[in-house]
Amino acid sequence: MLLQEPVAKKAVVRTEVPGPKSREIFNLEQQYISPGIQTIATLSQIVLEKGEGCVVQDVDGNRYIDFFAGVAVSSLGYNHPKYVRAIQEQVAKIHVGSFATKVRAELSKLLAENAVGDLRRTQYYSGGAEAVEAALRLAKSYTKKSEVIGFWGGFHGKTLGVLGLIGDDFKHQLGPLPFGVYNTPYANCRRCPLNHTFPECEWACVDFIKQKIQLETTNNIAAIIVEPIQGTNGNLVPPAGYLKEIRRVADEIGALLIVDEMITGFGRTGKMFGCQHDGIVPDIITIGKSFGGGYPMTGLMSRDEVIFSKPFANPSGSSSSYGGNPLAAAAAYATVKTIIDEGLVENSARVGAFMLNKLMAFKEKFSFVGDVRGRGLLIGVELVKNKQTKEKLDKETCKLFFKECLKRGLIVMGYNPDIRINPPLIIDEATAEEGIEIMEVAFTHVADRRNL
Repeated sequence: MLLQEPVAKKAVVRTEVPGPKSREIFNLEQQYISPGIQTIATLSQIVLEKGEGCVVQDVDGNRYIDFFAGVAVSSLGYNHPKYVRAIQEQVAKIHVGSFATKVRAELSKLLAENAVGDLRRTQYYSGGAEAVEAALRLAKSYTKKSEVIGFWGGFHGKTLGVLGLIGDDFKHQLGPLPFGVYNTPYANCRRCPLNHTFPECEWACVDFIKQKIQLETTNNIAAIIVEPIQGTNGNLVPPAGYLKEIRRVADEIGALLIVDEMITGFGRTGKMFGCQHDGIVPDIITIGKSFGGGYPMTGLMSRDEVIFSKPFANPSGSSSSYGGNPLAAAAAYATVKTIIDEGLVENSARVGAFMLNKLMAFKEKFSFVGDVRGRGLLIGVELVKNKQTKEKLDKETCKLFFKECLKRGLIVMGYNPDIRINPPLIIDEATAEEGIEIMEVAFTHVADRRNL
């Protein structure tokens, strides 16, 4: 009988975390860089040097499975040969400029061929908030209206034009906010702010939008903007059919429906775009993160009837200095083409279901795991003090969990009560299982240490 060779582990930790070289470089940077960089960087203090597939390595030689992917950005993982080759070849030719290029034309055609419905026209930008602001300008250009409805728990960027659409306390002390922006409850059925139960509520949160418009606005709504899954709010998944209901309201009030697909686009949820789970066609979608595979590349997509509206469609009315430059277009084309050619949308659905099933067992094993949810490779795990009251776990305990994962070789957004899991789309079941096993060991350690 032949014995099987043991499967080599992807995660290998050789030093304390952070290691001595990481601490040295991190402390050097802290003398000069602005505060306010991402929590995951300041809390871990690791300094990354290189990556391969779904694994990244720091300057001390420690290797980590990546359940973070730069907040769902690194769709192809690290050092994917097609991606590397595309950027190397393009940067040796021409890397910047506003003129048409072959690669941008090919990218635009590829997007049109894989668009949601008839949203076959694209404009390109370099940041998520920039693309969302452009989408709002487009909606106002088409409808000739001025107000916008967003959602509690939503996140569409940090620039002033979209700051009012952040549905939490992040915007405190950053006012005054732009006029004409209103937020309404999202379909967070686990924690319904209207104290209803789904489906008996018959979409009370959707009907509430009409009351808000009647009592708070000037009844001049240009757009409703919504995320198919709220990423920053803990990868929160609404009930099936929610986007259909929002589509209905938008149609009734003569507003455009903007679906923000920054996080959910390009296979992340197990479909090419998140709105396809509900079978709807929005008027505008915004795209980014996975779109560039790591290169700063975002955009919006819409139909001819909408996108030719002025002043958006005036010469230079919708353009961006960096958006769609040759290097960005090459990176995005390689990313989207690889996602399609290598079946990564299907891989996301398959491995995501595998991960979700594994993580569901945590609800029974750990008293502090209150909820597990997700679609594709966009998964959330909610940590609570008490499953009956649903009071969330304190942040210090969550940070301890994050560090216990890190020192065992897993990077995951686990420093808040709503853990966000979004690995590269190329992840396989073996790597996913190894990462989940690390989470289980870390959970057990923290439970014993904090008497949970």
